[in-house]
Amino acid sequence: MDYPVLLTKKINFPLTYNSGVLGKFNVGDIVTVPFGNSEEIGVIWDKAQITKKKFKTKKIKKKLNYKLNRNLIKFINSFSAYNLSSKGIVLKMCLGNINNFKKDEKYFQENTFSLKNNFELNIEQKKALDELLSQNKSFKVSVLQGITGSGKTHVYFENAKRILSKNNQVLILFPEITLTNQFEKRFRDFFGFKPFVWHSKVTIKERRKIWQGVSKNKIKVILGARSALLLPFKSLKLIIVDEEHDASYKQEEGSIYNARDMAILRSSIENIPVNLISSIPSIETYNNCVNNKYKLIKIKKRYQNYPLAKTKIVGVGLENKKNYISEESFKIAEKFLDKNDQVLFFLNRRGHSTLLICKKCGYRFTCPNCSVYLTYHKNFEKLICHYCGVKKEPNNKCKDGDDQCDFYKYGPGVEKISEEVKSRFPNKRVKIFSSDYLINKKKGYDIIEEIENNKIDIIIGTQLISKGFNFKNLNCIIVVDSDFTGKGYDLRSTEKNIQLFNQLSGRAGRYSSDSLIAYQTLTPNNFVLTESMIKNPEAFLDEELVLRRSNNLPPFKRLIAIIISAKSQELSFKGAQQLKTELKKISDIDILGPVESPLAKIKKSYRSRLLIKSESSRFIQKKIAISLENLKISSKIKLTVDVDPINFS
Repeated sequence: MDYPVLLTKKINFPLTYNSGVLGKFNVGDIVTVPFGNSEEIGVIWDKAQITKKKFKTKKIKKKLNYKLNRNLIKFINSFSAYNLSSKGIVLKMCLGNINNFKKDEKYFQENTFSLKNNFELNIEQKKALDELLSQNKSFKVSVLQGITGSGKTHVYFENAKRILSKNNQVLILFPEITLTNQFEKRFRDFFGFKPFVWHSKVTIKERRKIWQGVSKNKIKVILGARSALLLPFKSLKLIIVDEEHDASYKQEEGSIYNARDMAILRSSIENIPVNLISSIPSIETYNNCVNNKYKLIKIKKRYQNYPLAKTKIVGVGLENKKNYISEESFKIAEKFLDKNDQVLFFLNRRGHSTLLICKKCGYRFTCPNCSVYLTYHKNFEKLICHYCGVKKEPNNKCKDGDDQCDFYKYGPGVEKISEEVKSRFPNKRVKIFSSDYLINKKKGYDIIEEIENNKIDIIIGTQLISKGFNFKNLNCIIVVDSDFTGKGYDLRSTEKNIQLFNQLSGRAGRYSSDSLIAYQTLTPNNFVLTESMIKNPEAFLDEELVLRRSNNLPPFKRLIAIIISAKSQELSFKGAQQLKTELKKISDIDILGPVESPLAKIKKSYRSRLLIKSESSRFIQKKIAISLENLKISSKIKLTVDVDPINFS
């Protein structure tokens, strides 16, 4: 008997195989089949590819002791259709590779669910919990919005506890791997057992153990990054998306998708609730709350009623100064250090200097593979590209010159700020908290532990430190550059900055009545900074919705970006023009471009962009998929489709 088998390949349809002597198969059965000269893993699919061609079928080799349920298959199909990704690649994200099935692992989760803890919810938290519980019977999207330090985590932990106590499964998504350790600890303190964690750094053996345990309903709760959405849960009854606004939920390479949106999609297919957690929701989420599509639940006060950090605007001039940190900011920091409080200097730029410029001829070190300048990292004594990772030795010569050049280090990074801080406070313990210094899991854990144990006085941090950390002695934050420097091509730059700084401010004063966040700025009277961000961030969201509507931008219109990449600029643009000609056959869309991408070259490939605009209520992906299938372009051209883009580079 013939069966459709979807393979973990870049294909959008199942291939036909014969069962041979293995007998009958069911939809969702995981099998191995011959493919070319190798053996591949696949799944008995729900629909066969319709064809009039006659061909000889190969035989299925083996049936494995695992299967995908119908809901997961439906999710993979819907995921593929929405994001214009091939079904085979999405299936690969679900199954991994044959390593997940080489042997049966023993899995054990200490999920005894005594569920006793010492956390007492306050009145406001209890009210929020009751509202969440009322939404748990079927598919509902609930948005738990609470100011930083309001105890949102304990509220959704309580909701998860009710689900887990009925022998069901829960998935909790978080945006950053860096948060794993602290989040694990909070989970363990609350529930009394250690959760399994799923992300890209998990070992092959651990991934196999988790995958098998989840599929057999032996593992009840997963803390996971984006890809955890495709795990084969058997009894999934709740999905929680922590920090739903975070841009890290958007997968930008391979199969491009937004994990928050896909969490909602999977919840709808499973007919289960999904909880979106945020202090300032994304524009899309906020709009759905305004329209009563999502249930909005608010917590307005901090847990134990500690006040939010006070704010102060520190104006800085454009004149050339020796230091990037102002004297006023140093004095603010000094006041808190004298009380043995911790201070954070925040700058969301890695390395030492943004670029090196020759004072004589203006030469700048650029990446040979990408259209960006190389960032100087003094700690490594390297010039590094933050897009392709290429490294160069900094020398004192211009590209073609023989003379010794005099290079000016332009634009501060965290390493430069660290130098200034150490010079001002030579007796204080200073540590940089950025991805360059968290080179492995242990290193990250060590730095976090040092901060928690008050072994560090001053932290120099990037945006990594803004997400979910709870440092009891951190009561002062200095934002070195609070000016909204987002590129003009990014319509979300201000939204991202407001969300970032709001998260950042929440790191200060969680256990103190005297805390402060100071914003250094060139524009101390900037309305967005002084009114919208500091006094009333929701005012910005309301104004932004008005602005987006008037300009026909998301969430009132749908955008789909297509990047056309090739080894030559000419070929890239030609491919883009061919694609636009094909897309013009679709009647109900607007096509913008083609234009050169703001980042015109990445990893030796030149990039052109098309932007498709349509009504937000229309599912146009099917029509676009047909256009892409009909497109006849050079095999040297690569197309990347980004539905609902948040990055416009």
